[in-house]
Amino acid sequence: MDIELLKTFIEVNNSRHFSKAAENLYLTQAAVSARIRQLEQYFGVELFIRNRNNIQLTAAGERLVPHAEVMMQTLRNAKQDVALTLEQVTQISIAGTPNTWDTYIHDAISKIYATQPNLSLVAEILAREQITRQLLERALDVAITFDPPKAEELKIESLHTFELIPVTTYQEPVTVPKEVKRYIRVDWGTNFSVWHGKELKGMATPLMRTSTARIALDLMLQCGGSAYLPDVLVESFLEQGALYKLSTLPIFKRDVYIAYHRENEQAEKLHDIRRMLRDEEPEAPTIIVP
Repeated sequence: MDIELLKTFIEVNNSRHFSKAAENLYLTQAAVSARIRQLEQYFGVELFIRNRNNIQLTAAGERLVPHAEVMMQTLRNAKQDVALTLEQVTQISIAGTPNTWDTYIHDAISKIYATQPNLSLVAEILAREQITRQLLERALDVAITFDPPKAEELKIESLHTFELIPVTTYQEPVTVPKEVKRYIRVDWGTNFSVWHGKELKGMATPLMRTSTARIALDLMLQCGGSAYLPDVLVESFLEQGALYKLSTLPIFKRDVYIAYHRENEQAEKLHDIRRMLRDEEPEAPTIIVP
């Protein structure tokens, strides 16, 4: 099978639109449609329900998605491994959910990159479900997440605990959640969502939801707003007076975890990576206040 067919299938699934997939792949829409038809002929099933402006996966298409992702990841790993053979460089793949990179891993990765010249890093942002699957299939060496996957094959360790602080760009006092202005809901994982529902009843409907703290912070600084953001991210802005703490609202403590397969073939190198991740204290990123 031509691997480009699977690549096209994944792109159509992600974009849910043939013309957008064609644009992203630098192909014509006719070429994308032809590739999908060829893939459907190969498997003998329909993979997409084609309604106007509403492309949906069939049940067969849903089952193909994880297999296609694994095959594409395996191919990428194979290309990298072959290229590394001549240089005898070790490769480690690290993935995290969006906010783990924003709040913790960015600086740790910089340190690893600077101090491990013989280490080739593959760093990605993935959804929780993808992380769990790739760890179990050993397509991923290390994962950083707020909600660690539960599987006997995986080893889970705590990396860091930080505080999520309610902050705002408005100076007006707030006494109850419903008074929070222009609230931006940031996804901090399952535990935060459960806590949020219990402790912040009456909070105004969010004007925006995002899985990335930096997006929320940038939007607040440019347009005004309020959100729960990590202490490491907002400390400098609180000192500058660009943000204000909503002191009447509760603070939430969040743990970051590292996960890896118990039988990973690169256990010795992973030990060094884990140590550096645990020892690395995140530094506040530099963002210019508009």
